[in-house]
Amino acid sequence: MDFMIEEKDKKLEEARSTKDEEKEDKKEEKIEEKKINKEQEYLEGWKRERAAFLNYKKEEVERMKKLMKFANEELILRVLDILDNIDIAEKELPKELENNQWVRGVLRIKNQILDFLKKQGVEEIKSLGEKFNPCFHEAKDFIEDPIEKTEIIIEEIKKGYLLHGKVIRPAKVKITK
Repeated sequence: MDFMIEEKDKKLEEARSTKDEEKEDKKEEKIEEKKINKEQEYLEGWKRERAAFLNYKKEEVERMKKLMKFANEELILRVLDILDNIDIAEKELPKELENNQWVRGVLRIKNQILDFLKKQGVEEIKSLGEKFNPCFHEAKDFIEDPIEKTEIIIEEIKKGYLLHGKVIRPAKVKITK
């Protein structure tokens, strides 16, 4: 009988040992699952942050391109003031000096400035004969004209300019009322 009791005790001990091993295995599996879940969570977080960083990088590149596109706006405005003075001088040029070599040289300089501005993305705003548009024109004077339609530009006081499609200086004009 003792032998049977010992046998039962051994079997009970083995069963407990097996149960303990199973519990230990389950604990290890749970730990491993948690570890895998944490790794997956970290990986997903890293992927989201990487995508956010790449989007930020693209936005910064676009912002820098735009900044560079309009960075020389102040310089261009100053050059336009010089060009305005050359235009005034050209309008006031006496007939007898039109063929003067010095005058021709100054007018060639004006053409070089215009070419330079064109290469920089500067365009002149067309005004004369156009309908007044407050986005592109600034009305300096109104003239009553029963023949002309209302708000038609009849005189350009100062030229307006666009830089890459953006108004950097509106045209100052006289319009019909």
